[in-house]
Amino acid sequence: MIIFPTCKINLGLHVLEKRIDGFHSLETVMVEIPWTDEIEFKESNEDSFEIKGLEISGNNNLILQALRLARTHTTIPPLKICLKKNIPMGAGLGGGSSDAAKFYAELAKFYFPGRTITDLENDISSIGSDCAFFIKGGTQLCTGRGEILNPIHLDLKGKHLVIVNPGIHISTAEAFGKITPNSDRESIENIVKLDINEWNGRLKNDFEESLFPLYPELRTIKSRLIDYGAAYAAMTGSGSTMFGIFSDLRDAATSKIDEARFMKLISF
Repeated sequence: MIIFPTCKINLGLHVLEKRIDGFHSLETVMVEIPWTDEIEFKESNEDSFEIKGLEISGNNNLILQALRLARTHTTIPPLKICLKKNIPMGAGLGGGSSDAAKFYAELAKFYFPGRTITDLENDISSIGSDCAFFIKGGTQLCTGRGEILNPIHLDLKGKHLVIVNPGIHISTAEAFGKITPNSDRESIENIVKLDINEWNGRLKNDFEESLFPLYPELRTIKSRLIDYGAAYAAMTGSGSTMFGIFSDLRDAATSKIDEARFMKLISF
């Protein structure tokens, strides 16, 4: 069996308050995008896990956590799993969360099909706050820790997405360590209903304020995307990936960011 987990960008991200459980309440709009990893798995004599592509640690990978979670519901035979990693880690794209969620949903389909979509979302959110989003994907308004999902209509048809990753790994702990929560402002849900040309300066990712001084190249990338003609540019998640949404394909196709380690162009 082969599956192709996707990733996401965040259109704005507000950190609203620190919760008593130690997490933060968030508001964001996540958009699933077709940049994928590849997971191949099959039954075997013993469990094994291999990673190809990007150099990352396989110890306690979220895929293995998802397998352990699945085995709390039913008996699953030993599996030989190979992850071909294309989506950068620690990049705010949710690639690891997607790997876990899509793999868990595929296991459920074959080995414990009685779980509903809501069950799967609740199950996988115990592994990571972004994981629930990837059970449904699409475009979702995400609140709570990020696990409370409500579909939102957003028409990006005809727009073009340029994704820029400079190869900087930013841990979630580092990103949240310098954040100042603020719940008294216009909601992201209302802002994204405006014309995209009104988003810059109004639709914000709170992590930019704390991370741009530490990693000034991120601010440079954002500025260059806007200079190239992006209607909206921002950091996704807790970084370090930046993106720009373009109306003109020629502008998107000719954008060149010197600081990029990875660049990708996707048309909606």
